[in-house]
Amino acid sequence: MLPVNLAGHRVRHNSAMIGYWDPLPTARRLVETLDVSAGQIFTGCWDQRNWRNVPGPFYAGETDSLAIGRLDAPEHICYDDDRGGGFEFIYRQPMNERETVAVMDGCRAELYSGYNWDGDDHWTIGAVRDWWRGRGRVREWAVAIAADWGADTHPHWGYNAGLRYSGHYHDAAQGHRDFVAYLDDGLEAYLRGYLLWLDERRGQKPGEALPRL
Repeated sequence: MLPVNLAGHRVRHNSAMIGYWDPLPTARRLVETLDVSAGQIFTGCWDQRNWRNVPGPFYAGETDSLAIGRLDAPEHICYDDDRGGGFEFIYRQPMNERETVAVMDGCRAELYSGYNWDGDDHWTIGAVRDWWRGRGRVREWAVAIAADWGADTHPHWGYNAGLRYSGHYHDAAQGHRDFVAYLDDGLEAYLRGYLLWLDERRGQKPGEALPRL
């Protein structure tokens, strides 16, 4: 793992946060300190990305179903319920160096190296706007799974219904609730800044209006 363990830290999401901050220079510096290459860490395929991934440089393609990414990056990684559940996706991109370390930790913990950091090479302004227009689908899903996984009992789950797993599922449900909160307040500002980044590869100037979604 990377030298900083950030599991358990929380941040407040709100629309006053910075529109976009490029995490890749920090991520590249972190890779230089490791004994593995970026090509070994990031093998996820764009065409296999989880549809729930929010636009940005980091995304999950086909991951394992161990559902351990939140141990390192609870502010950024959630689990889905496809094919039994536990596959990972990025619900919030890193917005400072500390958060980038956390996301990198989560990516490195993934058994199949199913994440990637080349989203900037694939997302287009039109694709980001399409994702935003369709956000109701992911919000509806997140609300439903948060209620399901956050319940105290799951008699229909069989082996996984035991109390020994309740903490894991309750934490996952908290991630889904955090995702809903971010969809409602914070993500729009980020994506507007990301549109500017995709178009001109720069951040917002003081007093500059950002592109509309």
